[in-house]
Amino acid sequence: MNTLRTIVLMGFLTALMVGVGGFIGGKSGLIIAFIFALVTNFTSYWFSDKIAIMMAGAQPVSEQESPELYDIVRGLCQKAGLPMPRIYIDPSQSPNAFATGRDPEHAAVAVTVGIMQILNRDELEAVLAHELGHVRNRDVLITTIASVFAAVITGLAHMVWWGGGFRNRDDDRGGGGNLIGLILVAVLAPLAASLINLAISRSREYQADQTGAEICGHPEALANALAKLEQGSQRIPMGVNPALGNMYTVKPDPGNWFTNIMSTHPPIPERINRLEEMAVRKNTI
Repeated sequence: MNTLRTIVLMGFLTALMVGVGGFIGGKSGLIIAFIFALVTNFTSYWFSDKIAIMMAGAQPVSEQESPELYDIVRGLCQKAGLPMPRIYIDPSQSPNAFATGRDPEHAAVAVTVGIMQILNRDELEAVLAHELGHVRNRDVLITTIASVFAAVITGLAHMVWWGGGFRNRDDDRGGGGNLIGLILVAVLAPLAASLINLAISRSREYQADQTGAEICGHPEALANALAKLEQGSQRIPMGVNPALGNMYTVKPDPGNWFTNIMSTHPPIPERINRLEEMAVRKNTI
């Protein structure tokens, strides 16, 4: 099912990108945007993990450098029936984590320096189980592709806004795109990409919470960790590219009321409530 959703997503985002390209440059812009979309599809599928890690600024870490982290991830992978992912550390002091990769055999998990400083072992294990839940549920590919396309479409919209469109007389006999059209493209294109990210991410966070709690066996530890991560991210925002926001365990920047409405993450209190209910059911069995 996730494979079909990925294909549909790539097709829709390709159409959106081609539409923006056609508005910017008419027929020639449409052709260029279509070729660019094909390259983006190929790149985001085969190199999604490398793109996300590079954009996040994470660095590979060896088992000698972080034996406890490797020990936790290895134990969780054995429980979940997953191959060992590559492990990275993000130098950010903001507490967070993410997983990426096109499938479980090509997955990577990254944690920040900040998360390793504020969580105890059980809580860190629960967060890593959440991220491995994304890997087992095969969410990582679709969320990374959405992030890459969102970044590209937003970049195209900025070109429209600052460049004013690039139609020539052969492509647009009306003399070029009008100001209202330019504004609509510049505003609606990244908004559409954000809405796609939102629709993709929210339900998957709930599912990864449940899967992660089942893998580690401690839903209450994940609930405690989420509360700490929310407080930590509000105190020390990450300042990452907004297109990457859907990949992290919690929203990396606090934002304002509008960005909270458009957030790719469900409210932390609701996620905690669900995990606490899961813990009660587990304890009563």
